[in-house]
Amino acid sequence: MKNIILSSILLLGIQQLSAQETSTRKDSLHGGLRPERTCFDVLRYDLNIKINPDIKSIVGYNEITFKTVENTNKIQLDLFENMQIDSIVFNSKKLSYKREFNAVFINFETSLLKNSEQKIRFYYSGKPLVAKNAPWDGGFVWKKDSNGKDWIGVAVQGTGASLWYPVKDTQSDEPDFGASIKVAVPNGLMNVSNGRFLGKEDLKNDYTRWDWEVKNPINTYDITINIGDYVRFGENYKGLDLDYYVLRENLEKAKTQFEEVKPMMDCFQTKFGEYPFKNDGYKLVETPYLGMEHQSAVAYGNKYKKGYLGRDLSGTGIGLLFDFIIIHESGHEWFGNSITSKDIADMWIHEGFTCYSETVFLECQYGYEKAMKYVNGQANNVQNDIPIIGKYGVNKEGSGDMYYKGSLMLNTLRHVINDDAKWWKIILDYSNTFRHQIIETETVIAFFNKASGMNLTPIFNQYLRYTTIPVLELRKNKKKVEYRWKTAEANFEMPVDIVFNDKKIRLHPTNDWKVSGFKVKTVNDISVLKDHFYIEVK
Repeated sequence: MKNIILSSILLLGIQQLSAQETSTRKDSLHGGLRPERTCFDVLRYDLNIKINPDIKSIVGYNEITFKTVENTNKIQLDLFENMQIDSIVFNSKKLSYKREFNAVFINFETSLLKNSEQKIRFYYSGKPLVAKNAPWDGGFVWKKDSNGKDWIGVAVQGTGASLWYPVKDTQSDEPDFGASIKVAVPNGLMNVSNGRFLGKEDLKNDYTRWDWEVKNPINTYDITINIGDYVRFGENYKGLDLDYYVLRENLEKAKTQFEEVKPMMDCFQTKFGEYPFKNDGYKLVETPYLGMEHQSAVAYGNKYKKGYLGRDLSGTGIGLLFDFIIIHESGHEWFGNSITSKDIADMWIHEGFTCYSETVFLECQYGYEKAMKYVNGQANNVQNDIPIIGKYGVNKEGSGDMYYKGSLMLNTLRHVINDDAKWWKIILDYSNTFRHQIIETETVIAFFNKASGMNLTPIFNQYLRYTTIPVLELRKNKKKVEYRWKTAEANFEMPVDIVFNDKKIRLHPTNDWKVSGFKVKTVNDISVLKDHFYIEVK
């Protein structure tokens, strides 16, 4: 059973391990911050497209408003090379450009002055790549519902939003003032995108355009389309609009299953702060793939089951107490969508915290003991194959361990700090401090160090930058116990709790042997609280 559950995670890990070995010019163009990228800041995207399900094509444009950070006569945008550029228009004139892999270098006849606001319209068309196993690989999903109507979605995290529309395809820059997404689809179908629904327009050509507006900054991979024979229901819950778009056939099941959103919002808003995109509302949208954290339009494909498609990824039974996709993908609204990593090498900032949000929800609903059982069950999924932090500047994530090992690291930090009131304040302050911001690993570490009043850097480094976890070595010398940490990180220090004679004792091991202040008959007289610390004991 475990092998079945881990199949997708292992596949992702193999792909990431291979990706770590080599980097190409194509990777650098996608993941790097060249002068042609850093010279401008995107202010807004206005996407206006028509999708033809019969031939699986897109035609339209993206109007990109930006502000120059430096004087420049060239910028880089991105569009997958299988897609056609029809024209790029600036001040009513077509611009020249050069394509290199998925990068598009656009030339301006005269230099754009620093701090000036500019706007170009990028016309394009083509047949976007089809996903083979969304969301694990990027692309469009073209399916039919049980009534034979088209049901279409897209997921491009990691692969890149430029798979289907022209964009500055880097997590380092989000449109400061949001986006509009206008999508024309055949009559009888609906498109649901991010943000608020503005209205629809019959184009008198057998197509209807559905218009959506996002007020907040948004990751480019979060911008999305969902096309189908949808029905909507929802409510305003404690001042937050909750809207649900599901296939007509699943309306009654959804009304029951999606009730879980309300206690989730109560929990997450208490622990992580106010929902980050309140003015855009919160949506769950049924999709023909498992799920994705599309901002304010969370993709849901868990087939109205508890757990992960009816399975418990923790192997404890606790994971069947909640709908994994609702909780996990919604957790990303705080960690990934509101707080975003500058480079996907730091995607643990998204996935580690969001995986931990599952444990937080369980503690809110069912208490500490069940939450601890769940988070420790996740250890069975850790591969320790490659470091969690990937290679910077080449669009490469680190290990899939960013999920479970990241979550276990946070649970460890909670018990290192050893003060729950302080811990939850740190988590809340972290979420609020970096709300709607793009950050790096060093930002996170510096914040936790300052907020805790402790030097947690060696702990972060050990879990994020190496494949091994801390090993607590114990030995008996005469009648005393000696102890130390064995770690890849030099000068490692981390407190750990043990139980001896029914009493909890905190030790402060380092990489050097220390002697305990109590006598034992055997080392086995000591019990290490491994459910509080993700470590090995030898």
